[in-house]
This record gives sequence, C-alpha cells and structure tokens, in this order.
Amino acid sequence: MAPNYDYRDQNQSNSQDRYDQAYQQYQQSRSYTQSQDAAYVESPFVSLSQYMSRTFGWMFAGLLVTFGVSLATVMSGAFIPLYTSGLVFMLSIAELVLVAVLSMSIGKIRPGTATAMFFAYAVLTGLNLSVYFVVYDLATLILAFLVGALYFGIMAVYGMRTQRDLTGWGPKLFGGLIALLVVSLFGLLFVGNFGMFDIILCGVGLLIFMGFTAYDTQKLRAMYAYYGGDAEMLHKSSIIGALQLYLDYINIFLYVLRLLGRSRRN
Repeated sequence: MAPNYDYRDQNQSNSQDRYDQAYQQYQQSRSYTQSQDAAYVESPFVSLSQYMSRTFGWMFAGLLVTFGVSLATVMSGAFIPLYTSGLVFMLSIAELVLVAVLSMSIGKIRPGTATAMFFAYAVLTGLNLSVYFVVYDLATLILAFLVGALYFGIMAVYGMRTQRDLTGWGPKLFGGLIALLVVSLFGLLFVGNFGMFDIILCGVGLLIFMGFTAYDTQKLRAMYAYYGGDAEMLHKSSIIGALQLYLDYINIFLYVLRLLGRSRRN
C-alpha cells in the first residue's frame, strides 16, 4: 500500500479567510519576477480555481498512465516475469525512493523534472498494480474504479468547499494510518487471514484515505496562497499536490477493490 506524505507545515493550513489574507500579504510583500524556466511560462497570477483544476488534471493524467501501464503489462504477459523474478519488490522500493526524492528536493529541482518524476512514479505504480488485473475480473475492477471515484469526489468537494479548518485532521489521520499498517503487518505475519476483522481493517483504511482526500484538497489552498507569486513553485507545488491526491485515490481504489472481491467470493 502506497504511503501518504505530508509536504508542508500543517500550521499553514487555515480557514479560507486566512488563506486569502496570506495570499494578499504575499503578493504585496514581493514583486513578481519572470521565471527563467522555459518549461513553465504561464503567469503565476492564476485564480485558485485554475490552480486546483491544474492540480487535479495532473492527478487524473497520472491515474490514466497507471491504469494504462497495468493493462498493457497484463496484455503483453510481462507481469509473469515481473512477479516470478521478484522484480516487483525492487519496483516497490523504487517507488518509495522516488517519492522521497521528489518531496525532499522539490525546492531545488526544475518544474519539468518534478513533472517527469511524477509520471515515472505513475508508471512504476502501474507495473506493481498489474497483478490486480489478473486476480480480479474486469467488472469488479470497473465497479471499484467507479465507487472509488465517487468516494474520492465527495471528499474532494468537501475539502474544497468547507470553511472548517481541517489542519487537525493531519496528525490524527497519519496516526491512524501507522496503526493500520502495524495491525495489518501483524496479521500478515502471525494470523494469516483475519476473516471478518480484515473487512473492518479495509473499512478503516477506506475512511482514513477519504479523510486524507479532504485534508489534502484543502491544503492546496495553502499552497496556492504561499506560492502565489512564484510561477516555478506554483508548478512544482501543483505536482506535489497531484501526487498526494493520486496516492489518496489509489489507496481508496485498492480498499474498495478488496471489499468488493471479498463480498463476491463470499
């Protein structure tokens, strides 16, 4: 299961009024200088809605790449040597390394590099998820995709529209995720099959990443306010936001898929 990363000081995520005020102060305190990076030449003075649309656009493009790669891997038969050779474990490690490098060096790398790393991660995830196209039938996969999209969409709209400060959700959700991982690992090593308790774990995991979806969506407003005068950082923060939302949706999809797969087998 792909981890979720927090890339910003959570104290910077406040109510909509504070975001607007921070953005105005930021614009007044520094003058705009044209970005030297030819890969990003758009004006930094885009609206919040345009910034959000761009970020969700990156996210959906990443998902298309992931599912396209998964389908191509299965249809070509490449998933067989991928899993029989154990290469999939190396790819999983590569995913973690790629996310860590992208998050830690986001202030130094160029916007084009950040974009390339995001899509490279989407490709690696597609290779790792290809086994699900073999284990589950197409109808179950499509249903999980649609149900996951519905859950994700509801929480994304909530995070975008609510005036409630969701900053406090971050530590609680992350703590819940760590506890879920520990319990799941314990069950895998010592119990094997949790039965009904496994369904509960899936439900908890689904709720956690639905919460992360709202939290990460609202955090985009803080990113926009903070980087509103910097074209280059606007682009890179949009990529980081897209990665966070991408991870949220992938995990929602996988938990829904596990729940649907169990119900059909039962």
